[in-house]
Amino acid sequence: MTERHLATLAKADFPDFEPGSVWLVGSGPGGPGLLTLLAWHALGRADVIVHDALVSPDVMALAPDHVTRIHAGKRGGKPSPKQADITIRLIELARQGRRVLRLKGGDPFMFGRGGEEAAALADAGIPFRIVPGISAGLGGLAYAGLPVTHRDTNHAVIFVTGHDETGAVPSAVDWPAVARAAPVIVLFMAVKHLPVIAARLIEAGRIPDEAVTIVSNVARPGQIALETTLGTVGSLIDVPTPAIVVIGPVARYRTTLDWYVDEVRRHVFG
Repeated sequence: MTERHLATLAKADFPDFEPGSVWLVGSGPGGPGLLTLLAWHALGRADVIVHDALVSPDVMALAPDHVTRIHAGKRGGKPSPKQADITIRLIELARQGRRVLRLKGGDPFMFGRGGEEAAALADAGIPFRIVPGISAGLGGLAYAGLPVTHRDTNHAVIFVTGHDETGAVPSAVDWPAVARAAPVIVLFMAVKHLPVIAARLIEAGRIPDEAVTIVSNVARPGQIALETTLGTVGSLIDVPTPAIVVIGPVARYRTTLDWYVDEVRRHVFG
């Protein structure tokens, strides 16, 4: 980025990050180039960053060295902070007069519990701002050559979480309705329970040889994509996480649209 470009950004009419406020910011799927300009602005103005495990080190590196960093990541099967404790911490930090950046992977309102945190801040009288981010289940999949909609295959898509707050398959999800809702299903946080989910979808009418693509470490140099089917997904082992799962006919476009793998080869292998 040139000095002129930086100077232009510095003059942009960004909103003030006021002391005593909390910004809930989506950091996108991983690559720092997928940050919004408003997220970039927040990183440079925050006093403290409370960040999820899914926020990439490359994104965190954009924050000034003096900024306090607090890890608040929740990963399945590992000791993690309780959501209530994270929310209380945000309120406490704001009441200390600090500019609090709550940094989340993807988008705060796409299975990111941003709505819960924002509601708690509102109840506590804490000023807050929501800064949307690129979700791995939307723009992030473009890095694997997977358009979530295409007029030749689907005019609808459904987004579903693969586990509930207890870590189990969501009991509140009507899987037969999901199976019928759209040709393309995008699953978040579903790797652990994917064989069970696949069986429920097949039982509800999806065909066993339907394409399934699992994209791990989306938009990062370690990105990989695994291709399988609903009927054989249970044979996969040691699938890297975080990962996003796409079920449906858009998998066919990877043959011609998988551009990022070539870029990774150029950077890694020269």
